[in-house]
Amino acid sequence: MAKDTEDHQKMVATNRKAYHDYFIEEKFEAGIVLKGTEVKSLRDRRVNLQDSYAGVKDGEIFLYHCHISPYSHGNIMNHDPMRTRKLLLHRKEINKLLGKTQQKGLTLIPLRIYFSERGQAKVELGLAKGKKQHDRRDSIKAREAGREVERAIKERK
Repeated sequence: MAKDTEDHQKMVATNRKAYHDYFIEEKFEAGIVLKGTEVKSLRDRRVNLQDSYAGVKDGEIFLYHCHISPYSHGNIMNHDPMRTRKLLLHRKEINKLLGKTQQKGLTLIPLRIYFSERGQAKVELGLAKGKKQHDRRDSIKAREAGREVERAIKERK
């Protein structure tokens, strides 16, 4: 069963590795154009966001390499699991993202897929900058230090 957040959003999938590999500078919410069996597979949480990214092509934004498994009870008309999917954003947001992604080192990464309270499938995109190896080590050190502080506070009580 999908876990509800405070906003009544039903989480489908998250891209936890994105926070490890990238600095997320800005977040955007986009609708996603799906076929019928893809929606059913999303409701079954059969999606993988690893190695997926979004890009601007011909003034529109598309989601690449997002694997949505074929629906188990589907027929011969099932969808292609790795097909490119169009994302729905306002023109101002697309122009803003187009300008930012042309800068060196910035890319669009899907952070999570969820269903809104109205039942629409949404993708949260992050404008991301890649981390270097030493940045990843620093993040791990900071996380470990935070855990040790939490342990010390817990033991003191």
